[in-house]
Amino acid sequence: MKPAIVIPFFNHERAIARTVASLRGYGLPCWLVDDGSDARCAPVLDGIAAAESRWLTLLRLPRNGGKGRAVVAGLEAARRAGCSHAVQIDADGQHDAGDLGRLLEVAAANPGAVVTGIPVYDRSVPRSRLYGRYATHLWVWINTLSGEIRDSMCGFRVYPLEAALHAWDGRRGASRMEFDSEILVRLSWAGVPVISVPTRVTYPHDGVSHFRLWRDNLRISAMHARLFFGMLARLPRLLARRRGAAAMPGRQP
Repeated sequence: MKPAIVIPFFNHERAIARTVASLRGYGLPCWLVDDGSDARCAPVLDGIAAAESRWLTLLRLPRNGGKGRAVVAGLEAARRAGCSHAVQIDADGQHDAGDLGRLLEVAAANPGAVVTGIPVYDRSVPRSRLYGRYATHLWVWINTLSGEIRDSMCGFRVYPLEAALHAWDGRRGASRMEFDSEILVRLSWAGVPVISVPTRVTYPHDGVSHFRLWRDNLRISAMHARLFFGMLARLPRLLARRRGAAAMPGRQP
């Protein structure tokens, strides 16, 4: 197992230095992917790239294409460098990098699986964001015919690179906030196990959210509808897989 770190970045110039510093001690190669941020971010990113050049590479995309495209660009760069797995962690400082060791331990023991965080929130979480996640969880369970994906929206996870890039190969679907959920559904359809690990999540008091209520909820709704029809096309195979899992002792469908 040869893991790397991928950080998708868009206009989080106040948080990114702390996020990068929290990951330095793991000694993993890192790709910081600038998804067409505003000009004010350039000197911040350049300074980080210069100071952390021994382990961090700054990858700039020419225009803002969304979180999904930034993550995939980082995954592709990590694969070209010979890495087998990649940690995705958001740039905004919400995730506790201290939990990365546990995610990597689980990934090392299950190298063919996706290991994803289940958020353990403190009091900083906005109630609207917390309750809004449940609708997505329900649709993910419907679209996979499984409860294996306990939280599809957490942006802190470890991908097996070949499986993740194969699942997303040539796809132009969910490129923004909906990406995290769609790629897990597609990996589940491909038979890749999804293992969940609790991880602490804090919403910084000075944090910047790029979630836009109407725009992003419409995108997420369209994604679930698209995946629903994809599930119907795969229904016989998914049902057969569930029957096979139910017949195996100790396995959950």
